[in-house]
Amino acid sequence: MPILSLPMYDIHHPTTLALTAALTTLLAQRGVQAEVEWHSELLPHWRDEDLLLSQTCGYPLVQLLPDVQLVGAFQSSAQGCEGLRYRSWLVARKEDEHLSLSDFRGRRAVCNSDDSHSGYNSLRYVTAPLARDGTFFSETLLSGSHRQSLKALREKRADIAAIDCITWALLRAYHPEELAGLEIIGETPLCAALPLITSAKTDAKTLEHLRSALTELTTDKHYQQLLSASLISGFAVPERAFYGEVQAWEDQAAEYGVTAL
Repeated sequence: MPILSLPMYDIHHPTTLALTAALTTLLAQRGVQAEVEWHSELLPHWRDEDLLLSQTCGYPLVQLLPDVQLVGAFQSSAQGCEGLRYRSWLVARKEDEHLSLSDFRGRRAVCNSDDSHSGYNSLRYVTAPLARDGTFFSETLLSGSHRQSLKALREKRADIAAIDCITWALLRAYHPEELAGLEIIGETPLCAALPLITSAKTDAKTLEHLRSALTELTTDKHYQQLLSASLISGFAVPERAFYGEVQAWEDQAAEYGVTAL
């Protein structure tokens, strides 16, 4: 059975389940069957030949997933997003809210993973011009998720993180306690929003049905409450080259001699 999942913004699981249920219904109306699955190991999931629809990050798309097909991307109503682009907030503890990014030289960063654009690539990009001999932070912790990065900040195991602005907005709505004592002290530039993908073996007609279902989901008033709860404001289909800017951020950091945080 073809697999459908939306793993990237699963902050409020009942809402995510409602989204996947709506999509499976819309696809079934088009003669496309799908089974919703949840995976802790995302890279094998994204590479699965039976993948019908999932959401990944732009950084794995350009670095690790050359064979998948781009379905499109959601637009978001979260603060910090514009059109098909989003940004990361630079987050620190409230005691450091008066500081700017340059003041964090020699302090400890935390990132969700080194294959994340929002948590790693974007932070590398904005600190690269400030780096000395290829380094800016004294230490970089890899936490496993944005939520774990925020926990590391609260527990004073790290001092600054780059957090996806959509994740931040969803946490503020559903789990505000996870933002307690933390403040936004800066932001990254805008970059390409998280892509929706399908397997290389998905045929052209099925791809057309996927895009049609996603368009109906994001335009039919029947789903407006669900979309508002998910901070989804639209769906569009960019060219795959749109995600070249994700790679460009890594390349520009390398020009400053910064290849890792």
